[in-house]
Amino acid sequence: MTDQPELPGGERPRDTAVVVNLSEYRQSRDPVPVTFHRRELDAILRIYGRMVGEGEWKDYAIDHLKDRAVFSVFKRSGEMPLFRIEKNPKLANKQGAYSVLNTHGTILKRGHELPQVLKVFDKVLKLID
Repeated sequence: MTDQPELPGGERPRDTAVVVNLSEYRQSRDPVPVTFHRRELDAILRIYGRMVGEGEWKDYAIDHLKDRAVFSVFKRSGEMPLFRIEKNPKLANKQGAYSVLNTHGTILKRGHELPQVLKVFDKVLKLID
C-alpha cells in the first residue's frame, strides 16, 4: 500500500521512483555495433595478406557501425576503397549477411557464408601457350 493514489488504468504517478537496470538501459539507448568475429577477421586478413604480398593492396580500415561492419581495402591510404567486405545481419535470412562491393558500390558477390563470398578474390590459373 502506498501513500499516493493510483491513476486510472493502474498507472503510477510520475514522481514515483523506479529501479532500472543500467546495462539494459544503455543497450536500449545505444545498440551494440555490429562487429566481425575472430574467425571472420582471420579469413579476411588471410586474403588481405596474400594481396599485400602480391602488391595489389596497401592499406585497410575496419568500421563497426550500428547496422553493419565494413572492412575496406585501399590501394593507397588517401583514396576511395578498392573493395568493401560488409557484414549486414539484417540480410542474413534474405540474400546473405556477407557481401563484397567494388569502388562504385556494385555488389560483386553476396552470400550466407564468408569463405564462399571471399572466393571472388581467388584468381583463376590460366594456361599460357
